[in-house]
Order: sequence, then C-alpha cells, then structure tokens
Amino acid sequence: MTASQAAGSQVTALRAIAPARSGNIFEETIECLLQIIRLGIIPPGQHFPPERELAEQLRVSRATLREAISELQTAGWVNVRRGRGGGTFVSRTPAGGWAPNPTHDADTGLGSGFSAAEVEDTLTWRRVIEMGVAEVAAGQDLTAPQRGQLAGAMDASRQSSLAEYRRLDSQLHLTWAQVTGSASLVRSMVESRTRANKLLERIPMIEPNLAHSHEQHQRVHNAILAGDAAAARTAMAEHLDGTAALLRGFLAEP
Repeated sequence: MTASQAAGSQVTALRAIAPARSGNIFEETIECLLQIIRLGIIPPGQHFPPERELAEQLRVSRATLREAISELQTAGWVNVRRGRGGGTFVSRTPAGGWAPNPTHDADTGLGSGFSAAEVEDTLTWRRVIEMGVAEVAAGQDLTAPQRGQLAGAMDASRQSSLAEYRRLDSQLHLTWAQVTGSASLVRSMVESRTRANKLLERIPMIEPNLAHSHEQHQRVHNAILAGDAAAARTAMAEHLDGTAALLRGFLAEP
C-alpha cells in the first residue's frame, strides 16, 4: 500500500465518523478536512490524496472540494502546489488569513483554542434557543410594523459588507426574537449571540458560507412571515448546522 493509499484509508475512516450532510455540504466538507488536519491523519508537510480520489472518499463533488480547499488555503491551513509533484499539502503551521486573537482571552475565559466540550456547549445552547425563537416568531400574528422591521433587518443583513456582516447578522437574529413578544426569549437570544460571536470572531470570514447563510436566513424569514412554525424551525436548524460545522472544524480541539 502506498503512502497516498494509506492516507486515503484513514480519510475514509474519518469520513464515516463525520459525514457531510446534504443541507450544508460546503461547510461540512471544510469541517471534515479540518478534522483530518487537526487529528494528524495527514501530517504537516504531507499531501492529501489526489482531488478525484479525495472527492470520492468524502462523497462530495470536485467543485465543492476545490472550493473548500481554496478557503483553507486562504486561511493558511493548506498549500496547493501545481505541476509535477504538486497537490494539496498540509501547512506546517496555519500561517495565513486568520489566527486566534489573544486579546479576547479575558472575555472568553479560554486560551488560544477551545475544547470540544466548550464548543459543543455553546452550540447546544444556541440550537435550543434559536430554533425555539424561530418557531415562536412564526406563531405570532405579526403587525404591519413588525413585518416591516423584519424586512428591514433582512435587507440590511443581505446587503452588508464583510466588515459589517456579523453585527447585522446578530441584529437579524435579535429581530426574530423581538417579534416573539417575549422579553425572556430576547434576553436568551442576546446571550446566545454573545456566546456564538466569541467563537465566530476566532474563525475566518468565508464568502461562500456567507452566501449560504443569506439563503438560509431568507428561508427562516419567509417561514416566519408565512406563519409556518415547523418550516421556520427546520430552516433555522439547517442554518445553525452550517455554522456549527465551521466552528467545530476550526475551533474544537481533538
């Protein structure tokens, strides 16, 4: 068995543990590739199997795989070399695009990384709160001003620049909480977004993921306006799953 084949077997084994889900295939692909790197299945300085082989092992399209690898290269996790002897090589250190910011340590109470338990606790909290908010918001008899407020927050988020995205994203989620009419849910959403943002500010801004988030926001928004509580809850779950995949991949320590 060649070194590439051995690595391929290991990738296949990990892929069975953390399969990509169809709702967030791009984010799940990044998560899986980062798990491979963080766990040392492909050591620093070594390369992934060839693109066609890796795409087959991960059960994703080559276009999705290339897009995920491109983002990881921008973030400094891999180097892509062309020509003879080329391939996608794991960087010896994540040297570009982003880095944990130690100035946030006093706020988070954590060091330069997050344990899997810490990440999962925040993601579980967020899932319970925000899915519930979407469901309750969709069950309200919304007034014209409330519908206008929702539309304004949606438009602002969709049209935001990269620099403004996370602030306006948070505002959109808070607007969904506000139309529930529950002060307790608004306070819970504030805590959820605060905890999530402390994780989100540690990872790179990835434009394909932001475009995906806008689409998912629209589905949540449409379900709330239509009064479809089940659809709002389902759309929110898909949205949160995509973000969770990136956070687990970039932040969770093995």
